[in-house]
Amino acid sequence: MSGIQGKPARRGLPLWLKALVATLGMQTVASFLDQSVAVVAPLFTRDAGIAPERIGNLTSLSALGVVLFLLFGGPFLARLGPVRTLQVGALIALCGLLAMTFAWWPLALSAAILMGMGYGPTPPAGSRILHSTAPARHRSLIFSIKQAGAPLGGMLAGLLLPPVAAYFGWRIAIAFSLVVGACAILAVGTMRDRLDEERDAARSISPRDLFRPRIVAQPFQMIAANPTLVSIVSLGFSFAIVQGSLFSFTVTYLSGSLQMTLASAGLAYASMQFSGVCARIILGFLADRSGKPALFLGCQAMFAAAAVLLVASLPVSPDLLVAAGACAAAGFFAASWNGIFLAEVANHAGSDKIADVTSASTIVVFCGYIIGPTTFSLLAGWTDGYLIPFALIAAQLVLMALVQILATHRRARTSNLCADSSDVKSSDIH
Repeated sequence: MSGIQGKPARRGLPLWLKALVATLGMQTVASFLDQSVAVVAPLFTRDAGIAPERIGNLTSLSALGVVLFLLFGGPFLARLGPVRTLQVGALIALCGLLAMTFAWWPLALSAAILMGMGYGPTPPAGSRILHSTAPARHRSLIFSIKQAGAPLGGMLAGLLLPPVAAYFGWRIAIAFSLVVGACAILAVGTMRDRLDEERDAARSISPRDLFRPRIVAQPFQMIAANPTLVSIVSLGFSFAIVQGSLFSFTVTYLSGSLQMTLASAGLAYASMQFSGVCARIILGFLADRSGKPALFLGCQAMFAAAAVLLVASLPVSPDLLVAAGACAAAGFFAASWNGIFLAEVANHAGSDKIADVTSASTIVVFCGYIIGPTTFSLLAGWTDGYLIPFALIAAQLVLMALVQILATHRRARTSNLCADSSDVKSSDIH
């Protein structure tokens, strides 16, 4: 991949900037499509004849679809190239979203898996493109800007789709999302000549190669062999439980338990996403400046847990500004970790294994997206409320944050001891 980085950009723009625009755009659209059903969930679940909290099942199945792609999609990424894989993924997501318009629960479950498979290419393809083009000293910031597309897409979904759904019906809102996705597929194709140059056209995508256990297990073995990656990926898993639950249930929680209108709940949800956009850039910059992104991420998790409890403590029929403020705090700290996480994974993976290790770490993260909303949904049903589920996801994040902070301090102490030992040996020689 180093060959891409050294090539001069055409038409005056640096290649890394073109790559960032392409990956940011597709990340935004992928998130917009993925969140389209969640932001109209009260109307969708009503027409599908299911309880509102069961929207969490669709979120979990979408995450399962992502995991399926990340497990078996590596050969497709290598053969097609990252840009073409992003296009194919967006097309699969559109098929799943179209199936949702039938509001038939068994079909919706399958459609959610398809939508997840469509979202699946965005982490490894984006990491492969950006790591080969982005300046190393700004990598956390650039990865965070790209990952800002996730809350940006959710913010746009929260702003645009609930009002359309309220006035014209949720199916018209979904149709709007379909048009957006189709336009993105066409637009990103213009970047393929520059960013897909190192695709391996001879890479086998036969079922025998796709499902070979040794190939599937190898990236996970790389993570398990690296204690730094183990602690970082574990914290990412914990963050995903929180973020997946927030994104799945915020609109339903606000419009149901707290009795806000769907449009107002959509605005509060949009504020959560917007603050996540800003935070990914701000916190990505600060993580680079700190020189200790892993420790920074652990501290951020502590603030994220506090913000979750703030959302859980909102009163019934809250003022829109109060609800939006609490949601914005949650979005700032709990939905802005992804770019720092991916940059740290790439930094510790080794340049020739970035796509594979990123896929494996993202699989672990998306297991959090599966477990989190599903567990949250069950707890909300059992307890007939949202306070206990919110408190539990906050508590597990605090626990993993403490583990990460302690692990980072231990690694730093070991590194310092090794450095001191080296200095002593050097002085003995002289």
